[in-house]
Amino acid sequence: MLVYQCVGALLIIAFCWLREMTGLPQLLAGARPHQGDWRDAALGTVLILVVWAVGFLMTYRLVRHLVYLEGLIHVCAWCRKVCYRGSWLPLEEYLQRGFHVDTTHGICPACLQKVTEDTTRFFKREGSEARSTPKCTNPSGLGPTE
Repeated sequence: MLVYQCVGALLIIAFCWLREMTGLPQLLAGARPHQGDWRDAALGTVLILVVWAVGFLMTYRLVRHLVYLEGLIHVCAWCRKVCYRGSWLPLEEYLQRGFHVDTTHGICPACLQKVTEDTTRFFKREGSEARSTPKCTNPSGLGPTE
C-alpha cells in the first residue's frame, strides 16, 4: 500500500512537470500556447509532496498498528487455550497446526523449586499427621477396641 502511494505521488509530480513543459492541456483544448514556468511546477511539486508526506505517515502508522494487532494471540485467561481459526485449541495443538512446530514438556527452574518446596511441605505435614492421628483397630466403631 505504501509503495503504491509513493508511485502515485511520483506519477502526479511527473504529470505536473510534463504539463508545465509541454502545455499539453492548452494544445488539446486548442487554446493559445502556454508559456512554461518552472515556478508553477515547483510549487505544485511542493504541495504534492506535503500532501503525500501527511498521507504516507498516517498510512504507515495505521499499517504498523495493524501488523502489531494481527501479531497478538488470543489466549483464554482461565484455561490458557488459544483461539485459532474460530476454535479454541490447547497451546501445543495451536503450535502444531499454526506453525508446524512439535512441542515437548519440561519444567523451568522456578517451577521446579516451587514443586520441590510444595512436595517437601506435603510430606512433612503428612508425617506429622500420621504421628498425631490415633490408630483405630476397629474402623466400624462397633464393640471394644484393643
